[in-house]
Amino acid sequence: MPTLAEELIGLKQRHMVPCLYHFYRQPPVIVRGEMQYLFDAEGRRYLDAYAGVTVMNAGHCNPAIIEPAIAQIRRLQHTTTIYLAEPIYRLAERLTALIGGGIDRVFFVNSGTEANEGALLLSRLFTGRTGFIHLNGALHGRTALTMGLTGLAMWRTDPAPPPRLFQAPCPHCAHCELGLRFGSCGYACVEAVRAILREQGDIAALIAEPIQGNGGIVVPPEGYFERLQAVLHEAGALLIADEVQCGFGRTGRRFAFQHSAIEPDILTLAKALGNGFPIGAFCTSARIAACYTRPGASTTGGNPVSAAAALAVLDYHDEHRLAERAADLGAWLRERLEALTAGRPFVAEVRGRGLMIGLELALDGRPLPALADWLLEEMKNRGFLIGKTGRGREVLAFMPPLVVERADLEGLCAALGELLDRVPPDGAVPGEP
Repeated sequence: MPTLAEELIGLKQRHMVPCLYHFYRQPPVIVRGEMQYLFDAEGRRYLDAYAGVTVMNAGHCNPAIIEPAIAQIRRLQHTTTIYLAEPIYRLAERLTALIGGGIDRVFFVNSGTEANEGALLLSRLFTGRTGFIHLNGALHGRTALTMGLTGLAMWRTDPAPPPRLFQAPCPHCAHCELGLRFGSCGYACVEAVRAILREQGDIAALIAEPIQGNGGIVVPPEGYFERLQAVLHEAGALLIADEVQCGFGRTGRRFAFQHSAIEPDILTLAKALGNGFPIGAFCTSARIAACYTRPGASTTGGNPVSAAAALAVLDYHDEHRLAERAADLGAWLRERLEALTAGRPFVAEVRGRGLMIGLELALDGRPLPALADWLLEEMKNRGFLIGKTGRGREVLAFMPPLVVERADLEGLCAALGELLDRVPPDGAVPGEP
C-alpha cells in the first residue's frame, strides 16, 4: 500500500500542471496548523519557520482571526463592489490610517500578483506612459506583465515578455553587479536607473521590493530609496513599493518602506494582510487615484469574509505588537545565526531585517544550492520547516510567524548548528561523493 504522501504525489503528477513543485525528497503531508506550528498526517510537529512564505505572520488557525471570519461567513459570504457591504470599507479606512501620509485610496484584489498588476495599470493611467523598470533579482507575480518585471530567471516562464520593460541593477552591496564598493560608488545603481529614464523617456514607474524576498533577502543600503525616488520624480515617473512579502511587521516595522524616509507613490500588499485568507490591495494617494475612473472591479477582491479576517489581523497585530516582536526576536536570531556561521567558509553572509533573515551558502562566490537542499531536508527531519530563496536557490530563509517564541528559535539554531558542524569546509553535501 502506498503512503498518503505517495498517493498525493501520484495524484499531483496525474492531474496538476507540471510547473507546480514541492520542497523535500520526502515531503510531509501537512494536515493541521496551530500558531507557529504545523502537524503532519503522522502526528509530527514542525516549527514553521517560513510562515507559508510569509503569509501567516499572526500564526496558523489563530482563533482571534478565524472566529470573526467564521461569523462573517454565517452572516454574509459574498457580494461585489456593485453593492454596499460594510467590511471592505471599514478595512479601507483602517488600512489607509495605518499607512499614513498621503496614501488614502485602496483597490482590493485577491493576490499579490493582482495587486502589482493593478498598481502598474494605475501608473500608466496617471503618467500616460508605457514603460517600466524593475530590479535584478525581483519577483513581482505570475501574470504576463508582472512575470516580465521579475528579475529571476526561474520565475520568468513566458518566452515572450511584454515590451518596454527594463532591468536595473539590484542594490546588493555584498554582490555589487557593477563591481563597486559602497561608500565610494556614488550610488551607481541609482545612476543606472537615471540612465534608463533618460534613454527611454516614457517610463511610467519603477517597481521594487523594499527588501527582496525571493531574490535572497536583499536589504538595500542606507539612502538608496530616498535617492531612487528623487531620480524617478525628477523624470516624472512613480515608485511602486511591492510589500506583498515584506509587509505587516515582518521586518520590524509595520511596512518595510518605513525603514527609509520615503512615501511610495503606490504601495502593494497581500499575503500577511489576510493571514491565510486571500486578499491583496494596491494603495495610493487621491491625486493618483483620480485618474482611474473608467469602470473597474474585482469579483471577490475585498469580499466580506477576507475583509473581516483582515480587520481581525490588524487588530491582532496591534494588540500583540507583532512588529516590535519581529524587531526584537529578529535581532536576536540574526546575532545567533552570525555566531553559528562565523568561520565557516561555505557561509557567505547572514542578512535581513526583523524576522526576514537570509543565510547565504556560497564558497568563493559559487552558490551551493545542493547544500541548501540538504539542510532543508535535514532540518525538516528534525521538526523545522525553513525556506530557500536567492538567484541560485542558495539562501536559507528564516521567516517564521511573528508569534514565534524565543525558545522555538533556540531549538532551531541548535539543530542547525549540529548540521553545520557536519559540513566540510568546501561546502560539500555530507555523505555524498
